[in-house]
Amino acid sequence: MSREGALAVIVLVAVLLVGAGMWAWRRRTRRDAQPLARPGDLAADAHVRAVFDVLYVATTRHDAPLERIAAPGMAFRSKATMTVADEGIAVALTGQAPFVLTPERIVDVGQSTVAIDRVVEAGGLTRLTWRTDAGSTVDSYFRPQDASARALAAAVAGILNPTQTGTDA
Repeated sequence: MSREGALAVIVLVAVLLVGAGMWAWRRRTRRDAQPLARPGDLAADAHVRAVFDVLYVATTRHDAPLERIAAPGMAFRSKATMTVADEGIAVALTGQAPFVLTPERIVDVGQSTVAIDRVVEAGGLTRLTWRTDAGSTVDSYFRPQDASARALAAAVAGILNPTQTGTDA
């Protein structure tokens, strides 16, 4: 095979791979077209316990840390602010309307090491397991910027029943 022929094969394979990736992402965004939570904010008189600057890593199906959910506003990594109050957690992703998770919607909170393509030191991510508006259960992963994952998990655990907390290293 000539050099030009080999180059043509490589270019063709690259185009096919990029096309397959685009097709798969488009199917995923159609599958996950419904928002997971309605926009909202904590009440002005909420009893705020802590505010954390975090890196939102991903939201995945519960117990499937490699299956990203491409819901509107939650498909990509983003800087975020998490406000933990007695009334719930407000999550404000950069460029998106904030949403609130009441303590009743939070199934579990703990620490994790792996989510999608992010691997960190043992327990370096905070994993928040919660119920969506549709009733399904998902795991959202956050990497605190100015605090430890343990501190964020502890703050969230402080507003939950003791049976709602856990850790998976």
